[in-house]
Amino acid sequence: MPVGRALIAGSPYLGVYLRGSESGLVAPPSTPNDVLRDAERLLGVPSVRTSVMGTELVGALVAFNSHGVVVGVGLDERERVVLERLAPVVPIVSRQNALGNNVLANDSGAVVHPEFSDDAVEKIGRALRVPARHGTVAGLGTVGMAASATNQGLVVHPRATDREVERLVEVLKVPAHRSTANFGVPVVGACLAANTRGVLVGRPTTTVEIVHLQEGFGIFD
Repeated sequence: MPVGRALIAGSPYLGVYLRGSESGLVAPPSTPNDVLRDAERLLGVPSVRTSVMGTELVGALVAFNSHGVVVGVGLDERERVVLERLAPVVPIVSRQNALGNNVLANDSGAVVHPEFSDDAVEKIGRALRVPARHGTVAGLGTVGMAASATNQGLVVHPRATDREVERLVEVLKVPAHRSTANFGVPVVGACLAANTRGVLVGRPTTTVEIVHLQEGFGIFD
C-alpha cells in the first residue's frame, strides 16, 4: 500500500515536521530512523535532515517543489547548505514567516496566504518557477496546513468552498478532493507528507480517510 501511518515526537501532525516533493523529503534531526525509512520508501525519494531557523518544525517552515525552496528570513548557513541539496533556496521577507504553513505548491503552481505582499508572491513564484497567486482554503490563509498538493492531486479541508477549490485547481492544475485525516482533523496539510508515489500520515488516520487520501492524490496499490 502506498500509504503509511506514523507519529513523530508522539504527534500525528506529520506535516508540521515533514515536507515532501517529487524530488526529496526534508525532516528534522530527531525524526526516528524507522519513520524516515518508511517515508523515503513510500515517497520514493531521498531525505535530508535539518532544523529550520533552529527549530524542528521544518514542515511548517519550508515550502518547496522540484525547482526551488522558499523559507522565511532567519535560516542559518548550515541549514541553508542542507536545504540546497533539495533545490535552490530563496528567503522570503514576510510577517507570515512559516512558509510551509502559508504556501501550497506543486510543480505547476503555488497558492499563497492573502497577507503576503504582491512582491513576496512574485518572488515565491520565481523561486519555485511556477505561477503564484493569493488564495484561501475554507477561509484560512494557512493554505499549506488546510490542504496538500502533489503533481497528481490535491486534498483540501472539507469546508473549502467551491470557489476556493476552483481557484486551487486553476493554479495547481490538478483535480481536488475533500478529506480529513487523523480521525477527523480537517487541516489535512498539517497531518501528512505526500507526493505522486505515496503518503505518510498520522497514525490515528482511519481506513476510510486513507481511501479518500488515495483518491485525492491519485495513488493506488
